[in-house]
Amino acid sequence: MANTVLVETSARHVHLSEEHIKILFGADAKLTVKKDLSQPGQFACEERVTLVGPKKSIANVIILGPARKDTQVEVSLTDARTLGVDAPVRESGDIKGSGACKIVGPCGEVEIAEGVIAAKRHIHLTPADAEAFGVADKEIVCVKIASEGRSTIFGDVVVRVNPNFAAAMHIDTDEANAACAFGKCFGEIIK
Repeated sequence: MANTVLVETSARHVHLSEEHIKILFGADAKLTVKKDLSQPGQFACEERVTLVGPKKSIANVIILGPARKDTQVEVSLTDARTLGVDAPVRESGDIKGSGACKIVGPCGEVEIAEGVIAAKRHIHLTPADAEAFGVADKEIVCVKIASEGRSTIFGDVVVRVNPNFAAAMHIDTDEANAACAFGKCFGEIIK
């Protein structure tokens, strides 16, 4: 299949600022690497938090490192309904006017007025990958995932190009379930 890219499921997670790491885990806290992720320099942490919304809480939510400038919570739309929070579909980092929630750690809690989003499905590519696929940064494409009984074409997939990326498409758990995109899965970029 031409123009194929690895498809990975990005489950609910939190990106924390240095300030919030210290509030949630203690003044001397540092994030502990549990495992490296496919994107260079990104890692899953040993530390976990609880997300608290007006309706319910979700415990044991993973933190992804390294620390970021702004705290951001990425959930599926199902998670957002469970919590009772607004989570607009946005690109990572686009948190202005997004949802609010409380984040609880072992040493404290943080109330964020904005920062809860459902991540827009996206493809990470290097400039060389983008050139080979014939796509450009911020271009919107479709991706076909052929699966047993639930083949799906996802529209509104944003291409993100950066020399520090590794080629992979990220979808959330709702999208992975809809397409039966489990295990090692690939998608075909179509325009």
